[in-house]
Amino acid sequence: MGHIVKTPAGTFRANWRDAAGRQKAKTFRTKREASSFLAETEASVSRGSYIDPRAGRIKFSAYADRWLSSRSVEATTLAAWSSRLRARLLPYWGGWQLGKIDHLAVQQWVTTLGKEVAPATVASCFGLFSSILASAVRNRLIAFNPCEGVRLPAQRKHAGGIRTISQIDLTDRLLPAVPEWHRALVAAAGGAGLRWGECLGLRWGSVDLDSETLTVERVVIEVDGHLFDKPYPKSAKSRRTVPLAPFLLRALRRHRELVAHALGERVFTNYEGGSLLRSNFRRQVWRPSLVRAGLLGEVTEVGPFKFRARWHDRDEVEWSAEFTTEREAADCVAVKAAGGLRFHDLRHCYATWLVSGGVPVNVVQAVMGHEQASTTLNRYTHTPPDFHDSVRRVFGWSADDPLTAKDALRSKDGPPAGENRP
Repeated sequence: MGHIVKTPAGTFRANWRDAAGRQKAKTFRTKREASSFLAETEASVSRGSYIDPRAGRIKFSAYADRWLSSRSVEATTLAAWSSRLRARLLPYWGGWQLGKIDHLAVQQWVTTLGKEVAPATVASCFGLFSSILASAVRNRLIAFNPCEGVRLPAQRKHAGGIRTISQIDLTDRLLPAVPEWHRALVAAAGGAGLRWGECLGLRWGSVDLDSETLTVERVVIEVDGHLFDKPYPKSAKSRRTVPLAPFLLRALRRHRELVAHALGERVFTNYEGGSLLRSNFRRQVWRPSLVRAGLLGEVTEVGPFKFRARWHDRDEVEWSAEFTTEREAADCVAVKAAGGLRFHDLRHCYATWLVSGGVPVNVVQAVMGHEQASTTLNRYTHTPPDFHDSVRRVFGWSADDPLTAKDALRSKDGPPAGENRP
């Protein structure tokens, strides 16, 4: 049973025992304050919701380190969390005591952060912050999570997000612009819907050119610039067998001939036979290929040994510069132009082509390796560039001339109800 004693200094000390039976005390200026605190504390001990007032004094940085070291997650997830902590959370919250973090302080931080980075980045940083504080609640260090009820910046979709191209653009424009050594890699993303890590993890033993299929069995992950083999894909459904699109089958056969002199287990490698770093591929192969294909910026010949490069920055401001070689102009656009098709967008294109072509959603889900069909529909299918023609084809001839359609129906099915035959 708790009790209150008056100290020699004239203050009042509330004494109680916590849930573990340890003696605790706290001093107050008045007896009324001490009585109110003691009643609330004893009630929380009885309910099992007791929080030690001193527990919240631990610094966020110290608790975040403990929380991170206790996680059992994939290496890529751990690296992403560590990066967000170093860049966004610890510089701001590191010196705060957990018990001093309140809802208003979190809302102000989110609002300020929203002026510096994209809404998606704000959401990911906030989600990590909230998870750490939720753990502190479960460990009885703080009474509640101050992140509850915080409003985040709206994540609005915009034209510069996910892009799709037509199959003709892929086969007739993009693939010819990709260096031959990497052409089959790009074709695998567009012709089988493979993720980047699945492409790098593909082995020749998993490719059956006779049955025209490939099997996704393992992936390669990249953490802080280092590559690691993972003997299983992203999820159980990600382990799948995918039929090869005709252009991918041709590309793989040609690729096998091309690398025959240095044929190893891996299907896709760099020129030395090692694994590809995603950043190097994007800078040296992918972006320049988009420029050569006419899918990013513009390079035109304006005179002998003179090429003009044009591109738009993130603010849609147009820039231009002249170079003596086409390659220099293309490299400039590749580096400075904003937006452009991403390698992963080809996976979105693949799903969109299948759904638009009438392939059942459950089949698309299977070849994409999704756990839920809703993921296939909501995240990986988009309006194709030629959707106007697709809509018109549904109506066929009747969409051209309603009067002709009416006469045709009349001659086929007889006059409408209530109309006499001639």
